[in-house]
Amino acid sequence: MELYLDTADVAEIRELAAWGVLGGVTTNPSLMAKAGRSPREVIAEITALVPGPISAEVISTETAGMIAEGRALAAIAENVVVKVPLIPAGLAACRALSDQGIKVNVTLCFSVNQAILAAAAGAWCVSPFLGRLDDINQDGMQLLREIVEVYRTQGYQTRVLAASIRNPLHVTQAALAGADMVTMPAAVMRQLVKHPLTEAGLQKFLADYRQMAEATA
Repeated sequence: MELYLDTADVAEIRELAAWGVLGGVTTNPSLMAKAGRSPREVIAEITALVPGPISAEVISTETAGMIAEGRALAAIAENVVVKVPLIPAGLAACRALSDQGIKVNVTLCFSVNQAILAAAAGAWCVSPFLGRLDDINQDGMQLLREIVEVYRTQGYQTRVLAASIRNPLHVTQAALAGADMVTMPAAVMRQLVKHPLTEAGLQKFLADYRQMAEATA
């Protein structure tokens, strides 16, 4: 399962890309608004930092507008993936862009039927929002498992990107459910590497080494 960052903060991306584990980045209009800069400029910087897929979202709600925006976003760099919302206009834009060889991430997916529509429209990936379902007392992980099962059973080539990740447990569960990718905030990715026994073990190794060095000095 590939690990993606869900952010438009270039400093965060630079920091975590240095770990050598980052598979890609997802952004959206809300994250771009937080960045407070030109979206095109931010996307260009991110694509230069991370060679993997970088999702950039359209803001139009009409098919023609989405297609035009999608083409412009895809022209920024070869690794841009155009994000469109899972609405009828978005599906039509997905089909048009996909037919032109542009990768499309169909986002805001909350049901298996929506995921089937995204695959039928030629989406490169679909993004089920797991945490947002949990927020309204629905089982986001169950949805993820069902989408993965349907895609495998039906032979769909569309990939599944687990989104709206709230905590490290979500990452583990997404991996067990068979997600192709998972995208998370930087804070969650930083938590993945932490474990009290790792820190305790490291401190013990260092203390033992210092003791040995002093004894042989």
